[in-house]
Amino acid sequence: MTSLFADIGHRSLNKYGEQICGDHVQIHTMKDGSPVVVLADGLGSGIKANILSTLTSQIMSTMLANNLPLEVCLETMVKTLPICEVRGIAYSTFTVIRLLQNEEAEILQYDNPHVILLRNGRHVEFPKEKLEIDGKIVYKSRLYIHENDVFIMLSDGAIHAGIGCELNYGWQRDNIIEFVQNMYIAGFTAKTLATIVTDQCNKLYGFKPGDDTTACVIRMRRRKAVHLMIGPPSDPASDELLMEEFMSGPGKKVVCGGTTAEIAARYLDKEIVPVSDYLDPEIPPIASIEGIDLVTEGILTVNRCLVYAKSYLEDNAHYSTWAYKKDGASMLSRILFEDATDIHFFVGKAVNPAHQNPDLPIDFSIKMRLVEQLSDTLKEMGKRVTVRYY
Repeated sequence: MTSLFADIGHRSLNKYGEQICGDHVQIHTMKDGSPVVVLADGLGSGIKANILSTLTSQIMSTMLANNLPLEVCLETMVKTLPICEVRGIAYSTFTVIRLLQNEEAEILQYDNPHVILLRNGRHVEFPKEKLEIDGKIVYKSRLYIHENDVFIMLSDGAIHAGIGCELNYGWQRDNIIEFVQNMYIAGFTAKTLATIVTDQCNKLYGFKPGDDTTACVIRMRRRKAVHLMIGPPSDPASDELLMEEFMSGPGKKVVCGGTTAEIAARYLDKEIVPVSDYLDPEIPPIASIEGIDLVTEGILTVNRCLVYAKSYLEDNAHYSTWAYKKDGASMLSRILFEDATDIHFFVGKAVNPAHQNPDLPIDFSIKMRLVEQLSDTLKEMGKRVTVRYY
């Protein structure tokens, strides 16, 4: 496996008036850690389409992750999908990208808009082999992956956006390519780019999507580590050990909590300098310590970061807040969501006396739960996460 990391993010819009999306994205991991990503678009919309797309994506991702031939996958899928009583067919389009140890990409495309590949910020066409399997035309490609490659998978709701509203012929693939090329330079995460693309589709639909619409983005990037320390160790004699392990190895260093910051400052023999150039009444201010990339308050800041992380996995509605603001929670979110691929938590288990005040709703267990929930959420983003307790 190379030092590249596959940042994968997707977002869907329901067809206007529907409670459930007829598109489905499934991500499956092979035994060697290689991801298989499937975007399926079920026939029609609503619950029936959702069943078709969910079954298709699960069948394809599971079988391909186990290295079964494409022909076997398609045959199994066709025999498994329920038949539509009205149309008399079982139908779901799909796009598959299988990343082989993050070195090569195998791409399978059936009736969805063709995958867009951005390399060094510009659109690149790649060879496609046309196959006929069980009467279905499938395009197969295999290519080497470069650092910063961006693969964009779309359902046909994207290219239909704007028909009868903003655009006569919909948001054509060439228009989408131009749009995402302009977004590339900003270095957005895969989830954020998928959000921006679907937001534009929603706008072109007049905020009443005429079809289920999905964008799934894979961004290949270099691995980057972040070390995050929160809370003092249960034994003060372990302060130096904690700091030695926290400071060892490459990557950004983040300290959360006042007492924790004091330990870091004492170990580094540096001062804690309050930062007051940006104040948010809801988020405690940050500080700076020479040698540390970010110093924040503990519980309240991490809790807000957790709120942003959960939103990121869903509709990413808080993106416009955490992506630009300069409060501690937003800065922490940018480091964890955008910069980091490997996150190492260093968690002190000492009880903070301030949190044992019966007049305060915060207690020691909340910190532990926050760390557990945040680490679980970051894992769902595809991050490698470790947690050490002291």
